[in-house]
Amino acid sequence: MRNLRIVGRSLLRFSGEDPLPLTATAWDAASNSVICAFGPSESRAVIDLKRLHYGRNESEDKLETISSWDAPCPLPSLACDSILNLHQFSDSSTTCLVLAGGDIILVREHPISNEEAVEIVGSVDAGISAAAWSPDEELLAITTEADTLLLMTRDIENVASIMLTPDDVKVSSHVSVGWGKKETQFKGKRAKALQDPTVPEHVDEGVLSPFDNRSVTISWRGDGAYFAVNKVEEERRRMIRVFSREGQLDSVSEAVDGLEGALSWRPSGNLIAGIRRLEDRVEVVFFERNGLRHGQFDLRFTPEEIKNTTVPLTLQWNSDSNVLAVCYPAKVQLWTMSNYHYYLKQELVVPNTSTTGVLCNWHAEKPLSMALSTHSHLQILEYLFTAVSGSVAPPNDFGLVPSIDGLSLKLTPLRVANTPPPMSLHQLVLEHKSIDVAVSMSSNRLAVLSESGIAVYALDMRKRPVPAPKLLWRSSSLQGHQPRHVAFVGDEEIFALTDNWDTEHGCLWKSEGQDFVPLGPIELPGHISSIMPSVDYQSIYVQFQDGSLYRVRQEALPDTLSIRFGLVNKFPSFAPEVRVINQDDQAIAFGLTKSGVLYANERILVRNCTSYIVTPAHLIFTTAPHLLKFVHLTTNENDLEVPSDEPQKDERCRSIERGARLVTAIPTTYSVVLQMPRGNLETIYPRALVLAAIRRSIEAERYAEAFLACRSQRVDMNILHDHDPDGFMKNIENIARQIKRVDHIDLLLSQLRNEDVSETMYKETIKTKGPDNSKSPQLPIDTKVNRICDAFLAVLERSEYKEAHLQNIITAHVSKVPADLEAGLEMIGRLQASQSPLTEKAAEHICFLADINQLYDTSLGIYNLELALLIAQQSQKDPREYLPHLQSLHDLSPLRRKFAIDDQLGRREKALQHLQDLDVFDEVQDYVVKHELYSAALEIYQYNKDRLNQITRLYAEHLSKTNAHKDAALAYEYLANYSAAYSAWLSSGPASWRETLYCATLSGMSEVEITKLATELCDGLTEAKDWGAASTLALEYLRDVRSAAGLLCKGNFFAEAMRIVALHKTKQKTRQRPTSTTSSPTSTAPETDASIQDQNQNHDDNTNTNSNEEEEEEDDDDLLTHLIDPALTLSSASMTEFLADMKSQLSLQLPRLRELRLKKSLDPTSYYDAPFSNPQDGADIPDNISLAPTQTTSGGTFMTQYTHRSNTTGTMASNVTRKTSKKKAREERKRARGKKGTVYEEEYLVHSLERLIERFNATTDEIRRLVEGLVRRGMRERARAVERSVMEVGGMCEGVVAELYVNETSGGGMEAGGNGGGGQGGEGGLKPVGGDATLVASLEEVSRKREPPVVKKFARLSLLGGP
Repeated sequence: MRNLRIVGRSLLRFSGEDPLPLTATAWDAASNSVICAFGPSESRAVIDLKRLHYGRNESEDKLETISSWDAPCPLPSLACDSILNLHQFSDSSTTCLVLAGGDIILVREHPISNEEAVEIVGSVDAGISAAAWSPDEELLAITTEADTLLLMTRDIENVASIMLTPDDVKVSSHVSVGWGKKETQFKGKRAKALQDPTVPEHVDEGVLSPFDNRSVTISWRGDGAYFAVNKVEEERRRMIRVFSREGQLDSVSEAVDGLEGALSWRPSGNLIAGIRRLEDRVEVVFFERNGLRHGQFDLRFTPEEIKNTTVPLTLQWNSDSNVLAVCYPAKVQLWTMSNYHYYLKQELVVPNTSTTGVLCNWHAEKPLSMALSTHSHLQILEYLFTAVSGSVAPPNDFGLVPSIDGLSLKLTPLRVANTPPPMSLHQLVLEHKSIDVAVSMSSNRLAVLSESGIAVYALDMRKRPVPAPKLLWRSSSLQGHQPRHVAFVGDEEIFALTDNWDTEHGCLWKSEGQDFVPLGPIELPGHISSIMPSVDYQSIYVQFQDGSLYRVRQEALPDTLSIRFGLVNKFPSFAPEVRVINQDDQAIAFGLTKSGVLYANERILVRNCTSYIVTPAHLIFTTAPHLLKFVHLTTNENDLEVPSDEPQKDERCRSIERGARLVTAIPTTYSVVLQMPRGNLETIYPRALVLAAIRRSIEAERYAEAFLACRSQRVDMNILHDHDPDGFMKNIENIARQIKRVDHIDLLLSQLRNEDVSETMYKETIKTKGPDNSKSPQLPIDTKVNRICDAFLAVLERSEYKEAHLQNIITAHVSKVPADLEAGLEMIGRLQASQSPLTEKAAEHICFLADINQLYDTSLGIYNLELALLIAQQSQKDPREYLPHLQSLHDLSPLRRKFAIDDQLGRREKALQHLQDLDVFDEVQDYVVKHELYSAALEIYQYNKDRLNQITRLYAEHLSKTNAHKDAALAYEYLANYSAAYSAWLSSGPASWRETLYCATLSGMSEVEITKLATELCDGLTEAKDWGAASTLALEYLRDVRSAAGLLCKGNFFAEAMRIVALHKTKQKTRQRPTSTTSSPTSTAPETDASIQDQNQNHDDNTNTNSNEEEEEEDDDDLLTHLIDPALTLSSASMTEFLADMKSQLSLQLPRLRELRLKKSLDPTSYYDAPFSNPQDGADIPDNISLAPTQTTSGGTFMTQYTHRSNTTGTMASNVTRKTSKKKAREERKRARGKKGTVYEEEYLVHSLERLIERFNATTDEIRRLVEGLVRRGMRERARAVERSVMEVGGMCEGVVAELYVNETSGGGMEAGGNGGGGQGGEGGLKPVGGDATLVASLEEVSRKREPPVVKKFARLSLLGGP
C-alpha cells in the first residue's frame, strides 16, 4: 500500500568537446557527495576523478577535480581499460579503483609527504574480471581472467588465492535421481496421477542465455561474512559460488537455464538475486546461501521488449533490503515486495546513447538515496516510502488508497472494502507506468502521473458496489520534462511538479480545463523536494530540502510566469513527509524526518516516530516501541500534548503489532488501517477515535448514533449519560424516540451502574483553557441509576409509549440499584388481574432479567399467590413441591398467611408484627427469644408497659448470657432489679465501680459487704493503675488515708496526696476535740444478759476501731514526712534514671542512624550488598550466605542475600509454598529484632526513636507534677536535677525530629527514602513473596513519608532558677 515518492532529485548532463564518459560513481558518506570517474575511452586513455557536490546551488561549482592521470590498457586484448570497481574510503579521503587491465589504484586527496596522490598499489597480469569491496571495507574480492579468486586486505595484501575449477560443483550435493529424463519417466495408465508432486516435471541443466556476455559478478552479503561469485563454467552453465570471508567455498548454485551474469546478494542475507532469461519471459530468480532456488518474479516484459532487449540486465539491492533496482540500457525499475508479491513502484527513463546499461549505485547509509548514471547523464535521487490516500475528513474519508504496480494501479476504498494486498477492489490498467498518483478531496477524481503526462479518472465512492474508474481526460503537456509529483486542490484543480535536465529549478504546472499550463519555475533558494495539499485540500504547499515550507498563493497568480509564495515554516532539519492543517486560520505543519523525528512547526514532538497521519481532530502516529498515539489538535503547536507510553491508562495510546505502519485513518467509522511488515492489513478501532465520535454525537444530541457506536465498539453505555448528564436527562423522550427498538433500550438500561465513566474509564483528554464549566454540579453518583430509571419510567409509562415499551418498563424497575422487583411484579400482577394477554410475555421477560428464585420469593413477599404461581411456572421448580406449598398458604387466614410467608422469607420483624396483630403474646415471646428480635419487640410494645417490661426482662437475660454485662445492667436498672444490676455491673469490670457501688447500696447490702466490695474494686483499680479511682475508694469507703495517699503518690499526684493528708488531719482534730470532752453517760438501768452480751460485742468492735484510729492519729503528723517525702524521693530517683536511659539511647542510636544513611547515600549498592562487617576485621561471616556465585544465586538482586531466594527460572518444587512461608516468618523475626548490621537496622532505629519521643511526651505531665511536688516539700536540688534531665532529653528529642524529618516540610520524602529499592513490587512489576516481601515492606516503611511528631515543651519553674 506504500509507494515510492521522489523527495529529492538532481539532474546533471555532461557535455563538451570529446568528453570523457562517466564510467563509475561512488558515494562519499562523510561529505554527502558523489565521486565520479570519467574515462578511460578508446579515444582518450585518461581517467578524471571528480567530486560532485550535488547539493550546491546552480551558481556554485558542483564538480571538484580530485585527480587525473593517464590510464593506458596493459592488456592487448582490450581496446581500452575500464573501471570495474570504484570505492571511496570516507575515513581517509582515499579512492580505490580496480581496472579491468589488472591495476589497483589508490587516489589520495590529502597525501602526506612520503605518499603519492595517485598510486598503483597492485596489479594482476592476467587481468581482472570482477571486483567488490566488503561492506566493512576490510576485504577486496577479485576474480581474474585466469579463473582465480583473490582476497586482499585494505592495504592490498593478498590473504587468499583460490582457483575456480569446474569441480567446485561437487561441493553442494543437489540430489538429482534422473526423473526429469524421459527414459526414467513412467508412462503407464494414470501415470500423471501417480507422479510424485515433489519432483518437478523439468530439471534445468544450466543452458546459457543467448545474450550472456560471459561477465563475472561479485556480491557481498550485508554482514560481510560471505560473498557470491557468478561465473560461466566451461561455456556450459553459469554457476554461483558462495565463499566465506576466509575464502572457503561454502556452496554452489543449482543449474538454472537462462541464468545471466547479474548478481546481487540481499543485505539482510536471505536471498541472492539473479536474472533468468527464457523464451517467453525474463525473471528475477532467487537463491539461498546453500545454492537452492527460492522463488522468482516476472519482470513483465512484452514480447517486443523480450525481442529488443539484448543487453544483459544488472541488479542492485538497496542497503535496507527493501528495494531492488533492475537496470536496463535506458531505464531503471525499482521493485518492492509486500505480502509475497513484487510491485513495480518506479520506472525511471534515463537518456542513454551507449550500449551499456544504466549504472545504479545505492547510498550505504541512506537506504533510499541512489545515483543513476550513463556516459553523459547523472541523476541523484532520494525516495520516500509513503502511502497515498484520499481525504481523512468526514464525510469524504472513504480510505481510498491507490497502490502503484507498474502498468496497473490497485485501488481499494478501505472504508468500503478492506481488501488485503496484493489484491484490490479495482485494478486500473494504465497505458504508461505511473510515477505518482493523487486523490481529490471528495475521492471522486484520481490523477495518475507518468512520463508521458497525466491521466484523470472519475470515481464514485457513494455508489454500491463501487464502480470501476473511468478515464475523463489525458494531457501530454508534460512530455519532455521529468515529472515528479501531482496533487489536488479541491476536486478540480490539479498541480504537477516537474524537473528539467537544463535547469535546477523545478517547474509548477496547473490544470486548466483538460490541459496543463506551466506556472513557471520555482525560483527560490534551495532544492525543491515536493508539493502537497493541505489536509483540507484548500491550499497547495511547496517544500524544499533545507526544511522550508511555502504556500502557493493562488489568488495572486498573474498571467506571467512567476509564482508568489508565502513562507509557512522552516523545520530545523529536512522532513520529507509533510502534512499541513489549518486550525482557526493558523497553519500547523507536521514533518517527519527519516530518522524518526516528528516536528510540529519548529517544535519536536517525538524522536521515535515511524509513520503518521493528520485528521481534522487528531495527529495520529506510530512509534518505534510499537505504540499508536493520538494527539488532540490545537491552534498552537506548543499546546499539543503527546501522551505517555501508558496504553493501559490513556485512551490516546495503544499497543500495536511490531513494525506496523499507518496507511490511513477513517474517522467516520472510527477506524485506523495499519500495514504489517509482511504486507497484510489490519483495521483497528482505537478508543480515542471511537470516544471522540461518541462525544461528538452526544453533544449534537444524536443519541441513536452514539448508542450504536457504543454497542458495536463495546463501549460502556454509561458514557451516554456521564458525558453530558443534564443533556441526557432533558432528552429522555428524544432518546427513546431515536433508539426506538425495545431491545436496544433494554440494553441501555441494563448496562447502567453508579459510576461516572467520564472520570474513570473514559476520562476526557482534551485540555480546555480556563476552568472547565462544561458540567453542572453533580448529583450524588450513588443515585444515578435510579434517577435514570425513574426518568425513563416517567416517559415510558405514558399512554402513547406504555403498550409498546412494556418490556422496557419492567427493565427499568429491575435495573434499579437495588432492583425494584416488587414494583415490576406488582405491575405484572395488575396485568394478571386484568387478564391482559401481555402477562405471560411480561413474566418471561422479568424472569430473564432477574434470578427466578428471588422473583418467586418477592412475589410471595407481596402476598400474591397467583403471581407466585405464574413465576414458578416460568422456572425449573418441581410442581410437586411448589403447588402443595402454595395451597397450604392459601388455606391459612390472611394474617396467619402473611406471618407464614414472612417467616419463610426471613423477614422476622414483619412476621413479629403479624403475631402482634394476632394478639398471641406467648407466641410473641417465644418468637422473640428464638430469633433475638428484642429491639423490634421493644419498639412494638413501647406503649404497653407490662409487656414492655417482660420483653425488657427477656432482653436483659439474653444480654447477660452473651456477656454484654453493661447493657444488661442498664436493663436491670430500668426494671429496678438492683441485685441483678449489681452483679452485671460487677461483671463488666472495675471501671464501672461507681455504678456497682450504687446498685449494691440500693440492693440492701450490709456495710460490711459494701466494704468488702470496695476493697475488691480498689484492688482491681490498683492493678489497672487507675490511681485516682483507687485512692477515692480507699478514702471514702475504706477510710484508709495512708493507702489513699500512697496510691496518689504512685501516680505522681503529689498535690492531691498532700491535700487529703492535710484534710484528714484537720477532720481528725475536729473529731477528737468533742470526743475528749464528752463521754458516754453510764446507764443506771438494770442490764439483762442479752444487753450485756451486745454491749460486749460492740465494745470489742469499738476497741478495734479505736485502736486503728489511734494508730492513724499517731501517724497523721508523720504522713507528710514518712509517706509523701519518701515517695517523692523514690519517684525522683526513678524518673532521673528513666531520663538517663532515654539520653543514653539517643546518644547511641542517633549517630548509628547517621552512619547508616551516609553509607547508603554514598554507595547504595555496597549498602545493600555488604551489610555485614568486613571479614578482614575478624568478623564472622554467617554460614547461610554464599560468597561465590552459583547456578541458583547468580543473576539475583540484592534481596537474595537477606531472603536467600534464588532467581532461577525452572519449575518450582512442590514444597515451595511451605518454604516461602518459613522464609517469610524468619525474615519477620529478623525484621522485628533489627539486629545491627542487617538491612532491617535502619527501620528498627527509626521506629525506636519515634517510640522514645512518644514516651517522653507521655511522661511530661508526670514530670511536671513531680518537680512541683519536690519544690513544695523543699527538695530543691532533686527538683533541679529532674528538671535539668528533662530539658536535656527534650532538646535531644527536638534534634532527632529535625534530623529524621529534614525533608518533610519541603514536600519530599524522608531522607532515608532515596534508595529504598522500591522497584521490586511496583505497579506493573511482579509482586514479591516470602522473604522478599518482608524486605520490600521494610524498605518501603523506611522511605515512607511521615508526619513529624511534636515534642512537648517542658515549662521550667522560675523558682529553680538556672538557664
